Amino acid sequence: MKWIVLMMAGVVAMPLWASDLETELVGIQQHWAKIQYQLPESEREKAFESLNTDVETFVARYPGRAEPLIWQGIVLSTYAGAKGGLGALGLVKEARRSLEEALAIDSRALDGSAYTSLGSLYYQVPGWPLGFGDDDKARRYLQKALIINPDGIDANFFFGDFLLEQGEPERAQTYLRKVLQVPGRPGREVADTGRRKEAQERINAL
Repeated sequence: MKWIVLMMAGVVAMPLWASDLETELVGIQQHWAKIQYQLPESEREKAFESLNTDVETFVARYPGRAEPLIWQGIVLSTYAGAKGGLGALGLVKEARRSLEEALAIDSRALDGSAYTSLGSLYYQVPGWPLGFGDDDKARRYLQKALIINPDGIDANFFFGDFLLEQGEPERAQTYLRKVLQVPGRPGREVADTGRRKEAQERINAL
C-alpha cells in the first residue's frame, strides 16, 4: 500500500472480507456434500455443473486466495466423476490447473487440501496417452498432505484408497481405520458421514 489511509482501510476491511470468504466457503462445502452424498447418482452431473458455475464466481471474487481455487478443483473433479467418459478428461485437466495454482499461492491452505486433491487425481485419472495419471506423483502429493494434516479425514481416506489400488491392503487399513476414529469437522457432518461410509465399505471388502 502506498498510502497510510489505504493501509488503515485494509486493516479494518480484512476481517469482514475474510468472514465473507469463510461464509461462502462453508456454503459451497455443504452444497457439494449434499450433491455427492445425498442426491441420486443420476442427478449429480447437472448439480455439479451448476455448482461449478457458482465456484467460478467465488474464485473471481477472491483473486489471489488459495481456498476458492482448491474448491474449484474439488468440484471440477467430482463433476468429472459424475460425467464420466472422454468428456470428463477436460474437466480433470481444469481441476489440476486450479489445484496447482492454489499450491503456488499457499500450499498449506485448508490443511493441505490441494495436495490431497491433486494426489487423488493422479491415481484416479488414466495415464498417458489418455490422461495425466501418475502413481508416483499421487504418492508424493498424498504423503505431503498427511505431513500437513495427519489426522485429516480426507487425507487419510485417499491415501488408504491409493494404497489399496497399489496392492498394499494391510497399510491401507491403517489409514482407512483412522478415518473412522478421528474427530469430525464442524459444519462438515454430511461430508464426514459419507467419507466414513466409503472407508468402512473398503475395510469390509478386505
